[in-house]
Amino acid sequence: MPTLTIGKLAKQTEVTIETIRHYQHIGLLTEPAKPDGGYRCYSADAIARIRFIKRAQQAGFTLKEIATLLSLDGAHCADVRQLAEQKCQQIDQQIKDLTALRQILGTLVNDCQQTASSAHCAILDAFSEDASTQL
Repeated sequence: MPTLTIGKLAKQTEVTIETIRHYQHIGLLTEPAKPDGGYRCYSADAIARIRFIKRAQQAGFTLKEIATLLSLDGAHCADVRQLAEQKCQQIDQQIKDLTALRQILGTLVNDCQQTASSAHCAILDAFSEDASTQL
């Protein structure tokens, strides 16, 4: 089985060396032993693991959640499905929150256009209002 230095592993997985070291530090990736006077050598398994991590991140999972996914195997499909369902619920909530924020900001922009003044900015005024009043 071919082995890779950390630099070659980084290049093949399109991550930085610092990312690989971070994954090792938090336990997502095992750091190989360093031979006397040599370089640490990574196997092809490290490539697969890093690619798994990156794909899971793209699906919205945090590194902590990915650690949980990595601890499960194919026999725990129901557990993996439950984690994925929870992630879907979190994403749905984020969409609702972002939609509400977009609506608030759109209202501020519209109000600003309606009351355009060189003396003050309606958006900055809204941000400066008493915290007890809502936007």
